[in-house]
Amino acid sequence: MKVPLWKIAHARSGDKGDAVNCGVIAYRAEWYPVLRDYLTAERVKEYFTGICFGPVERYELPNLWALNFVLHNTLGGGGTVSLKLDSQGKTIASAMLMLELDIPDELVHRLGIPTE
Repeated sequence: MKVPLWKIAHARSGDKGDAVNCGVIAYRAEWYPVLRDYLTAERVKEYFTGICFGPVERYELPNLWALNFVLHNTLGGGGTVSLKLDSQGKTIASAMLMLELDIPDELVHRLGIPTE
């Protein structure tokens, strides 16, 4: 089942020079393993094709039910030199939340993940 990320998590992003730092935090502890298992660095890199031109690093913060992503070479040089509309990466979190995770139906139902 395809589940938009915003149904199970919230996010916050900002700039780190030419990189975007984006934290994704599960709404519930039992949903964190879904993030950990299905929201991979590779999936994020694929999702931001055409925006992120460098590697994507992922850091796990299980005590916060969160993942942190660093998307390198994404801001066109960074806030002080970039001509991009969002030179500080603030909208990446909103874009990230539109990403759909492909989660097995049984897991969606067992964990009570909203489908409507």
